[in-house]
Amino acid sequence: MALFGTLRTVRTQLAPSPAFNVALDYVARCLQHDSPEAARIAAVPVGETVRIELGAGVFALEQAYLSKPASEGRWESHERHIDVQVMVTGRELMGVIDTSRLVLAEDLREARDLLFFAAHEGGSTLRLGAGELAVFFPDDGHKPSLADGEPALVRKTVVKVPVAVTTATAPAE
Repeated sequence: MALFGTLRTVRTQLAPSPAFNVALDYVARCLQHDSPEAARIAAVPVGETVRIELGAGVFALEQAYLSKPASEGRWESHERHIDVQVMVTGRELMGVIDTSRLVLAEDLREARDLLFFAAHEGGSTLRLGAGELAVFFPDDGHKPSLADGEPALVRKTVVKVPVAVTTATAPAE
């Protein structure tokens, strides 16, 4: 199930892997106010997303947008990537639910590794502010970008970690 909290908390909860190390080292830089990564995210025009290749198959989608009313949110999940959603500035609500409780509405796996699900009133809600992150695995339906009150400016990065490189093989005995 999803993990969330500060970078320190999430780092201690994730199984170590080279791909997660790449992702979380990048996240640490994004959360340093004087870093080039933070400056780059601060410069993303509202409504745009910039893709940044990080190595080891990991990439980031740096974004700036206005959070939206819950009625405009959509449940989604990904099969080939784990999402590490990082709030750099602003705050938002994110829904989370096990995908087994959802009904598939749109399958964009082939083109975008994206599944959209029909509206569903269940699940839990995370409230994330600047400096916090949530990790969503393939079975975690999530509904991000929701306004916590009135729509407000959010600057965040979504790090995509390939599932295939996060599973460690046990050594042969």
